[in-house]
Amino acid sequence: MQKLRFLPSIITALTALTLNSCSTTTAEQYEATALTSYTWLVLYANNLTSQPQPRTETFANTSMLNRNGLKPAGAVVGPDDRGLWWPTLPARRSVDEVEQRKRPQEEIGKPELVKNVKYKLTYGVSNLQKTLPTNYDVYWQVVKAYHQRTPLKLTLGVNDNSVEKAEPVSK
Repeated sequence: MQKLRFLPSIITALTALTLNSCSTTTAEQYEATALTSYTWLVLYANNLTSQPQPRTETFANTSMLNRNGLKPAGAVVGPDDRGLWWPTLPARRSVDEVEQRKRPQEEIGKPELVKNVKYKLTYGVSNLQKTLPTNYDVYWQVVKAYHQRTPLKLTLGVNDNSVEKAEPVSK
């Protein structure tokens, strides 16, 4: 019986969290961006196979900002299977450059080329503009709606710190 005494409090707290965690807004002006990047990384560790947190060194990075699905100036690769454009590959670092960053007793991992994408959505609310992180699904929905200037219903994440969903609204 003692455990049941807390049940109403738990239900109230979960209900409040659910109600406060997400909100929606309608936007008629918006812009979706996807920052595509390539980065050369090398891992260093005293023992690469057993050390849980090897040290990571970044050697070179190139990036390109995609806006609303349009081809950016200087785009070399794309669009890929997700409609994204990519920059040129950064120059691979020489063996000497990789070894110069090695500390005594460390092993050097194999240089790795990492691809990354960061999605953001900028939209107007009243007379203000907000820019929030988002995901590929929202980015692509905005790209499709952008060319028709279709208003979007945006579902925001916890504390309105991200955009989780975008749905076209009939005019």
